Amino acid sequence: MEEKTFQTIKELTELQGTSGFENDIRSYMASHMEPFVDEIQYDGLGGVFGLRHNADQEAPRIMVAAHMDEVGFMLTQIQPNGLFKVNPLGGWNPYVVSAQRFTLKTAEGDYPVITASVPPHLLRGGSGQSNLSVTDILFDAGFESKEEAESYGVRPGDTIVPDVKTIYTANKKNIISKAWDNRYGNVAILEALEALQDVQLQHTLIAGSDVQEEVGLRGARGAVHKFQPDLFFAVDCSPADDTVTKNGTFGHLGEGTLIRIFDPGMIMLKNMRDFILDTAETHNIPYQYYVSKGGTDATAAHTSLNGIPSTVIGVPGRYIHTHQTMFSIKDYEAAREMLIQVLKALDKTTVNTIIYGK
Repeated sequence: MEEKTFQTIKELTELQGTSGFENDIRSYMASHMEPFVDEIQYDGLGGVFGLRHNADQEAPRIMVAAHMDEVGFMLTQIQPNGLFKVNPLGGWNPYVVSAQRFTLKTAEGDYPVITASVPPHLLRGGSGQSNLSVTDILFDAGFESKEEAESYGVRPGDTIVPDVKTIYTANKKNIISKAWDNRYGNVAILEALEALQDVQLQHTLIAGSDVQEEVGLRGARGAVHKFQPDLFFAVDCSPADDTVTKNGTFGHLGEGTLIRIFDPGMIMLKNMRDFILDTAETHNIPYQYYVSKGGTDATAAHTSLNGIPSTVIGVPGRYIHTHQTMFSIKDYEAAREMLIQVLKALDKTTVNTIIYGK
């Protein structure tokens, strides 16, 4: 992997922004997209998109969207002893939350905070944490009282996000970071825009990142309504399931970009599938089929307006929605190439074939 790409991955994954509080990622995306697009536009919830206009007013409109937010927490109560209760923003397994380091983001500054845990000594002879939920876990910033916490500007509604540094694995084949779901999509879009800067596209391109995906695909709906695309491509990370067996599971590190043929909110249209497969095989892009139990922004987009043919250009990541995700450099490079070649290939004829079959 080129050092420039790794540095972009490191910068974006180490930025902190959970659902509804994506300000730092939005600023990064706007400034880094600007040299490669005609203009930057925002939707009402805070999504940011770079537009490359086409001189042909009848050219198809292609929308490519990552999402900015990572899973995190919102502080809901300050306890008398200075500890915090929270609500999750996005899906968390409660058994990976305890005894971790986070950042508490307030109007007066960022503070280190850790999650409480129960020492095993105190669990002996009981039922342990068999009924643990995220809202049971206290967050501890070291304040001695509610009053002391408030004197530092801590208030309900502040957010708490994981604090993690991005690193290579020893063999340099994988990277470990937080928030690859979905800073992956942001990195891929930035690199695709740069790669295509001198390419004459046969469509109007709307590329960028929306907000609040992790709390119900909220940002994509407003973004799609604003930009009115003919086709929609979500660029998103999905959970890998390859640590025990690859037999009958989906999402295997090192086997290429994901072709998501089905999830509970989206069935990939036949003509879209054929176009994606043809693109992969024409350009020798490694790919793997993927069936998911969860949705992406493509779920929201494809039932918006009059119906928008949508799909996902994805990668798998082990242990997503935790502090530490492991992902394959080869998978990222395959997905980036897929995105670039898809955008090169789309013209009026191809779009009409995907939508109408002719």
